This record gives sequence, structure tokens and C-alpha cells, in this order.
Amino acid sequence: MTSHAQQAQTLVEALPYIQKFTGKTIVIKYGGNAMISEELRHAVMSDIVLLSLVGIRVVVVHGGGPEISDMLRRLGHESRFVDGLRYTDEVTMDVVQSVLCGKVNKNLVAQLGRLGGQAIGLCGMDGQLFQAECLDEKYGLVGKITGVNPEPVENALMSGYIPVVSTVAQGVDADTAYNINADTAAAELAKALGAEKLILLTDVRGLLQDPHDEETLIHELHTYEVPQLVEQGIISGGMIPKMQCCVDAIAGGVERVHILDGRIPHSILIELLSDRGIGTMLKREE
Repeated sequence: MTSHAQQAQTLVEALPYIQKFTGKTIVIKYGGNAMISEELRHAVMSDIVLLSLVGIRVVVVHGGGPEISDMLRRLGHESRFVDGLRYTDEVTMDVVQSVLCGKVNKNLVAQLGRLGGQAIGLCGMDGQLFQAECLDEKYGLVGKITGVNPEPVENALMSGYIPVVSTVAQGVDADTAYNINADTAAAELAKALGAEKLILLTDVRGLLQDPHDEETLIHELHTYEVPQLVEQGIISGGMIPKMQCCVDAIAGGVERVHILDGRIPHSILIELLSDRGIGTMLKREE
């Protein structure tokens, strides 16, 4: 058990960080195991409510891969992936839209509400929040974002709500909705909002020097170091597009991007409000 002195120390340590981020916008991309485990989901939602209550403008952008796969399985429709992206035919797109914009989105809004937060659900098609065109025929109805209208999110924040955004976009090149990668959507929205920070919750500790050894976590990284780490194979596989999103966000004006392990309870609070920091933080050249 922590002693009262330790608890007080934790609160004192958090104070300068709370002062620094109050009134600032932080975009959190929420996905992976942190969505599946009830305990982790509760921890993430509690963190978000706490940040919101101390005056930080929190925006949640969520995926929902496992729920989509589960629904497709129930419909007897096979999930197929091309280059790590879900191949999205019309049946899959219908499921993505109903599961992401419906069930997953509203469940998150309800859970934030139960924990004392004021949340409101938005989908990328509301107010043309995300506009997109077809990324490449080989992925089906997967979109590439061509425009972001942050106004619906800004309005929600100004009214004191936590916007919870699902990553479905309105097609500008065809009369269809598009499935959008949640990391990309979060990065584009963070840029459009002029966010202070973008946090990507994932199922890894962060960027590891040696992918098989969690002790080799790289705590801080400048954007100019990324291409070299890709060449060396330290950034590889699914981490390449994730890192590209981080670099894009910083190039677009976001101050800091954090890749955090969503499997660690309260990783958001530990990273933001303590001296420790437990993930990989990406920053621009000094």
C-alpha cells in the first residue's frame, strides 16, 4: 500500500504538469488490448475523465478492429487484410459503419459518462469531420484523408464535452463512406486542432531498440532520427506507418507525440502527469 506521504508526493508531482496542460488540447488514439480488457478500458476511461476534469481538452479517436472482426464472423463474412490494412468491401464497410459509429462509439460515451465525464460521440461523417478519397483499389473502401473540418470537435470541447470520434470518413470522390486507419485519423485531427499532444495507445511498450527486449525502450526520439531507424530495421513492420503518423503530426504543428503501452493501467496519467514517462516520446528538432 502507498503511504499518505507517497500519495501526497504523487499529487505534488502532478501539479506543474496539470498547470502546463490546462486549456491545452490532447488527442488520444484508443485501440488494441486497452479496448478489449474490461479492467484496462476502465483505467483508460478514468484517466480521460480525470484529465478533462482538471481542465485539459481531451479528444478520443478510437478504432474497433476486434469488434468488427467479431461481427463479420457472426455474419459468416471473412476478415481479410492487405499490407496490414483491413480489406473493406461493401459488406465490411456496412459493418464498420454500424459497429464503429454505433456500438463501440456509444459504449465509450456511456462509460465516460458513468465515470463522471461529459462525453459526446461523433463519427467522421458528422459535419464532414473527415473527408477522404479511395486510398488504393487493392484495399477496397479504405480511405485516405483529404480534408478535416475540426469545427464539430471544437464546438463539443467549447461546450465542455469530451468528443469521442469514430474513424469513418465521407467520400469526396464517390458516394460512399470510407474506412480510415485510426492512427492516421488521430494524427490528422491533432494537426487540425493545433493539439499540444497526440497519444497513441498500442500493444507494445513503445519503440524498442531490440523488439524482443522490453528493457531497450527508446524514451525520446527526434523526428530526424526516424528514417535512419527504419533503415537499421529498428522501426519495422506495423511500427513504420505508426511512426510516419507521428512524424506527420509533428510536421503539422503538434508539439509532442507519445507512443504508449495501453496494456499498462493508467499509462496516460503516468506519462502526462509524472516525471517518469513510460513510453516513447517523439519531438521536433530542437
